[in-house]
Amino acid sequence: QLQLVESGGGLVQPGGSLRLSCAATGFTLNSYNIVWFRQAPGKERERVSCISSSGGSTNYADSVKGRFTISRDNAKNTAYLQMNSLKPEDTAVYYCATYAPRNVLARLCIIARDYGMDYWGKGTLVTVSS
Repeated sequence: QLQLVESGGGLVQPGGSLRLSCAATGFTLNSYNIVWFRQAPGKERERVSCISSSGGSTNYADSVKGRFTISRDNAKNTAYLQMNSLKPEDTAVYYCATYAPRNVLARLCIIARDYGMDYWGKGTLVTVSS
């Protein structure tokens, strides 16, 4: 069965850190770019970060730049999102998704806001609160 499974969410105090994982089963991540999204209650889904299949290209939403780091370990078929200096406004369900790049720009994580993903995880909840 092809699926992505997120883990690592939980309750953390403001200023704290969490590391989210995104593990793929039933397929290999090697040829896919990986994207982390989040959705807070009552808000639209937001793209947080993207990493290319090789790991050589990454980008981040302005809201998380300098605090979050995306990475991947293709040997473990897993991607990660290290989140530091967490703020209450980071509270959301975090999802990972993958896509097979269809052009050069997409390969570099330069994609439109509504670019179609191939696979989605079910999400993991991150709550930042004192």
